[in-house]
Amino acid sequence: MARRANDVKSQPWIRWQDWAAVALGVYLMLATLWTTTTGSALSTMLVLGALLVVAAVWSLAMPGSMASEYAHMAIGVLLFISPWVLGYSALAGAAWTSWVVGILAVIAGGAALPEATAAHRGGMASSH
Repeated sequence: MARRANDVKSQPWIRWQDWAAVALGVYLMLATLWTTTTGSALSTMLVLGALLVVAAVWSLAMPGSMASEYAHMAIGVLLFISPWVLGYSALAGAAWTSWVVGILAVIAGGAALPEATAAHRGGMASSH
């Protein structure tokens, strides 16, 4: 029997957007090894990188969770504004890493949102 496209999208562990978010979170944490950081930059990159990985794994495990995709985007926004808010915008490597990874996290979360919504609706329809 052929699978519908929505069935494939609702399977766990397959969405490329969530795997991209995992890679972004890991990269963000590892970037602290080769970029000059201060205490606030180091803490921010480690904590938000770890939170991004957790949100991405949550999305991978539960493809119908729209909240996890919104979490990607919220973490991305926090990451993007953190160099200015936490005062490390003068550290070019740490700031640019935060800005780029933040933007890419928002894009990954936004790109996965339609599929998460479809999986969510499909899961709700079958549970009612």
